[in-house]
Amino acid sequence: MAAKESKAKAAAPATSAPAPAATAAPQKKTKRNVPEAYVYITASYNNTLMSLTDPKGNVLAHSSAGANGFKGTRKSTPYAATVTAEKLMEKAASYGVQKVRIFVKGVGTGREQSVRGIQASGVELEAIFDTTPIPHNGCRKKKSRRV
Repeated sequence: MAAKESKAKAAAPATSAPAPAATAAPQKKTKRNVPEAYVYITASYNNTLMSLTDPKGNVLAHSSAGANGFKGTRKSTPYAATVTAEKLMEKAASYGVQKVRIFVKGVGTGREQSVRGIQASGVELEAIFDTTPIPHNGCRKKKSRRV
């Protein structure tokens, strides 16, 4: 029995120093101050998606009509696009955004209203760009729908 006890003592390391304490308090993450930002709007037939990025392209906040409580065909309405823009600008206020450049893509009904929603929030618009892809006789068009 004494041999077993001595083996158990030998197996367990004897540490006289206390174990290192876990990191103290986690540091609070501070939000960056971004005075100038880009807003990317994708207005499809079914939804309106918006992203707020810094000039390097890192996404700070995003919003969509579906994320703001609209479901089904109501996601594609101009009112849903306005609400989406207002919610995105509320998130942008925490970053101190004062000027925005807007990049609009798509042919949905929320194109104009989303820009107006951003204007109503009080930020300064530097420029509005239309980045909707236009084919230069590339792929063959989809056949027209017959009802």
